Parts: sequence; C-alpha cells; structure tokens
Amino acid sequence: MNPLRKAVVPVAGLGTRFLPATKAQPKEMLPLVDTPVIQYVVEEAIRAGIDSIVLVTGRGKGAIENHFDVAYELEDTLRRRGKQEDLNLVRDITHLAQFAYVRQGEPLGLGHAVLCARHAVGNEPFALLLGDDVFDERDSALDALIAAYHATGKSVVGVQEVPLEHVSRYGIVSAPQDGSDAWDVTAIVEKPKPADAPSRWAVVGRYVLEPRIFEHLAALEPGVGGEYQLTDALAILAREGRLVAAPIPAKRFDTGNKLDYLKANVEFALKRDDLRADFGAYLKALAQDL
Repeated sequence: MNPLRKAVVPVAGLGTRFLPATKAQPKEMLPLVDTPVIQYVVEEAIRAGIDSIVLVTGRGKGAIENHFDVAYELEDTLRRRGKQEDLNLVRDITHLAQFAYVRQGEPLGLGHAVLCARHAVGNEPFALLLGDDVFDERDSALDALIAAYHATGKSVVGVQEVPLEHVSRYGIVSAPQDGSDAWDVTAIVEKPKPADAPSRWAVVGRYVLEPRIFEHLAALEPGVGGEYQLTDALAILAREGRLVAAPIPAKRFDTGNKLDYLKANVEFALKRDDLRADFGAYLKALAQDL
C-alpha cells in the first residue's frame, strides 16, 4: 500500500466569524498563545510522519507563506543581537516540511479547494487537515485515521460524537455497527437537522483520502450557494463501499468558534511550563471575583 507522505491544508477562507481581526490578516495566523493556529495544524501532520504540505491559499493569505519561509532580515537582526534561542525558533519553522502553495481563485467551497490541490498531490493518498479544528498535541488526531487507511485501503474520515443539538453544524456519518475501531460508512449527510441525522458521529476536520476523490470532485455539480461540497464526493465513496470512519481520541478545539478559540488559548497556555504557574494563579484569583 502506498505510504502517506502528503497533506493538504485549505487556508483560503475569509474568516468572517473573526472580523474585524481578520480584515487584514488570515484567520489561520491568529495565535494560540504565541503560535499561529496554522502552525499547530502543520506540526500535527508532521508528527504523523507526513513530510510534504500543500496549502491551498487565496487572496490576502501571503502572511501564511511568509510564516513558513525564510525571514532574512529578522534572522540577521536576531543573530546580531545574540538571541540564539529566538533565531533557532524562527529557523525551525522554515524546516518543518516541504511546502507547496496552490491558489483557489474563487471561494467555491471545500470540495473545490481540495480539487485545486490535485496536481500538487498527484496519484497518491493524502491527509486533509482543516485549520479550524485544532487537537491537543499530547494526543495524535491523525494516527487512528492512518491506521484505518492501512488496515482497509479505503478513504477515512475522522469522527467524534457530538450532542444531538450540535449535529446541524457538521457532516454526520452512519453509526458503527460492531464497536470496531473503524467502520464502513453507509451514509454521510452535511449539516442535517437532528431528526434527520443518521447518528451523532460528526466529521471533525481530519481525513485520509484516496486520489480517486479528485475524480468525484471534478464531476460534482455546484450545490447550495454555488459551492462544491466535499461531503457530496465522500457520499459517492460511501456508495462505492470505499469510505470508513475512525474515531479521533484527542481533545478538539474549534478555533473558528470564538468561545472555543478562547478556551484553546487558556488550555494551551496552561500546558506551558513558562506560563502554567503564574497564569493558573491569575485564573484562580479571577474566578474568585466572578
């Protein structure tokens, strides 16, 4: 079976839920403490053994490319000032992986964004990571999906159970039949009403996909709002018997949601040795005043 070497990360979205902060900067560059969200996503892929990252960008996303590129002036300034630790930190970002960038010229949906990466990916399987979903880095979000791909040879969607009242926010797959670590998906529905949902198992922004997904994406008709939906192509894979679901055990933060973004900042800060004690004491004092 082909090894998994590449990951696609769509970053062309406008980030309207975080206006005005995203008026002049990509939403993916918003920080969790001092590290952009997009870097956490890239580092997750690298921990899973991926060494090539394809970022699907759009207009106004130059800051993302600059973040992973060499910063000559900054490096020279840090070197002259003797700030070796900061210099190493900046240089390490550049060497995280091999990066390629493709442009999505129009906001035509997630399916279209993935299709834009077709020539960069080629005829091999790839991971797909959505930047809004960030997982606790102490657990791997991708390992279970990669294991399911190697065990079945099929495309895999990462899922977690969500409350029934939240199913309308996600793509929802059919429930497991036998309690296994991965199960064949017989149905996948985009943002169903609770009464119509096939289960409470939600797709949460992590996938391992066969290259055949590109054929289905290229054949799609535009859906609501003129967009091409990835879920429609996944539904075709499900009908072909080529799609499985694998639960993701890692804790997830939806950083596209303001409340979850704030929670993620707090929890990521509390994991830091340099911040835990002072920040924890501040939070305890603050809680007493509420």
